[in-house]
Amino acid sequence: MFSLFKTVYEKLHTVVAQKIASLFGRASIDQATLDELERLLIVADVGTTMTKNIIKRLQKNVEAGTIVSGTDLHAELAHIVRESLQALPYTPIQNGVIVLIGVNGSGKTSSAAKLAYRYKKMGKKVLLVAADTFRAAAVEQLATWAERIDVDIVRGNEKQDPAAVVFVGCEQFRSGNYDVIIVDTAGRLQNKVNLMSELAKVRRVIDKQINTVKTPADNNNNIPIHTLLTVDSMLGQNSFEQAKIFGEAAPLDGIILTKMDGSAKGGMILAIGSELSVPIAYVSFGEQIEMIKEFDIDEFVNGLLGE
Repeated sequence: MFSLFKTVYEKLHTVVAQKIASLFGRASIDQATLDELERLLIVADVGTTMTKNIIKRLQKNVEAGTIVSGTDLHAELAHIVRESLQALPYTPIQNGVIVLIGVNGSGKTSSAAKLAYRYKKMGKKVLLVAADTFRAAAVEQLATWAERIDVDIVRGNEKQDPAAVVFVGCEQFRSGNYDVIIVDTAGRLQNKVNLMSELAKVRRVIDKQINTVKTPADNNNNIPIHTLLTVDSMLGQNSFEQAKIFGEAAPLDGIILTKMDGSAKGGMILAIGSELSVPIAYVSFGEQIEMIKEFDIDEFVNGLLGE
């Protein structure tokens, strides 16, 4: 599996790093070089705000004489990127609740299956909840995956209230001694008000059903609940806007970057991290069930900027 992910990061390097490799090879750095780097970072979907912050820091280093050559520029840029991502670490839960949100087509349902498979391989007892009842294909898709990987599933009927499905799932989670419950929610985005209301309702059900305090001893042992947003990495700044809207609708614990085997340029990772303060939790690509991996900063930086 590692070699397949290495191929993905090599593609990222091809799309982005090769275009700025000539800058890193220059003997001296001037304002024209920084202007060119600024343009390339924006093209790479780093985003205007993050790009301007990067260039501002680099300019100070050039003026201070700590960046003289392209080699210095590469080292400092890699440091800035690494620093911005390390400020937002994500620690996967070992036991608890994972709520997946995201627009239809972002890879939400397949990510639910991949995470279920990942936790099962870790020896966990996993329960899937197919609560995306407004898209019948999503329920069938997740049910098919559940059968293939041999995990239990609670599935709703078409058009059924997603929160009602989640309620049943939470009851089964509590009574069945499961380690992890993964909830696939509806991905509608007709308007922000409906979205916020729907997600808030689902979250209230989970909070009430999962962490109902039964005894004083339970008070400090609440089960962790993580909300992860699936983001199509090929959509660039459109994905950033999606993350922004969903972040307003529900507190986000992390991002799953999907479809990393496509034409993703990768810079959007920095925009999400820096402007929304949401860590990247996982990267995913392809249809194979094992193709999901915890986000690795060093692999990303090497893919974006080269060794």
